[in-house]
Amino acid sequence: MAQTLREALGAKSIPLTHSDSLEVIAKLFGQRDWNTLAARIRAAGGSADVLPSAQQSPPDVMRQEIAVAVAVLDRYAGFYQFSEPAVLSVMREDHHLAVQLTGQRAVPFFAESQTEFFAREVDAQISFVIAADGQATSLILHQNGDKPMPRIDAASAKQIADRTAERVKKQSPAPGTEAAVRRLIEGVASGQPDYADMTPALAAATREQLPHLQPFLADLGAIEATRFLGVGAQGEDVYSVRHANGASHWRIALDATGIISTAWVSAGP
Repeated sequence: MAQTLREALGAKSIPLTHSDSLEVIAKLFGQRDWNTLAARIRAAGGSADVLPSAQQSPPDVMRQEIAVAVAVLDRYAGFYQFSEPAVLSVMREDHHLAVQLTGQRAVPFFAESQTEFFAREVDAQISFVIAADGQATSLILHQNGDKPMPRIDAASAKQIADRTAERVKKQSPAPGTEAAVRRLIEGVASGQPDYADMTPALAAATREQLPHLQPFLADLGAIEATRFLGVGAQGEDVYSVRHANGASHWRIALDATGIISTAWVSAGP
C-alpha cells in the first residue's frame, strides 16, 4: 500500500519518501505511526517484515483441500532444517498438518495433493520430496520464493534448538553480523547487492523485492550508526540502524560458511 501510494503521488509530481508513505498508511489504519502498526500486525500473527518475509497477501487462487490418509501424514511429521539456528517442525493434527518454525506459533496446513499442502492463514505452501519407501527426505517452503529444507532427526533438531536457546540466553551478537548488515544495506540501496554473499533462497527473494527495497533504503540515506539490540527467538541478531534520513530495524543470521542466510528489515528503530 505504501509503495502504491508513493507511485501514485509520484505520477502527479508529488514527491514522497518510502518512510513517509509508511507513516501515512499507519494513519489510515488509525495508528500513531508505522512502528505501532507493524507491532499490531505481528501481534495478530502476520508479518511487517520486508525481506525475505514480505507483507502477506491473500492467495492468488482458491485452493481445495483433499483427504489424505493419516498414515501418509504421519510419514511427513518430523523436523526440517530451516537455517543454522532454526528448525521447521511438522506435526499431524487430526487429518491435517501443523507447521511450526522456531520462535513462532504453529500454523495449520491442509492437503491439496498427496505431497502438497497449503495454509489458509498466510499465503504459503509446502511440498514434500518423497523417497522410494514413501518417507519424506526434504520439503520445500513456497513463500516469496522456494526454500528447500532437508529432513533432520530429532537429535539434530534438539542440538539446534539448544544452541539457539543458549544464544538467546546470552544475547551476544554472532561474529560478522554487523558487517553483513552494513554490506547488505549498502548493496541494496545502490541497486547492486552482492548475491554471492547470500544463500540461494535469500538471493532469489532479494532479486524479487529489489524494486521495492532499493528506493526504501536509498531514501533513508547513508548509514550513520548501528546498534545491537539482542538475539531473536530464531537465533537471528537484531540491529537498529540509524541513517541520515531515518532508521531501519534488521534481523540477520549467517550460515556456517559466513554468508547471509536470513535478513528481515522494517522501518523505524
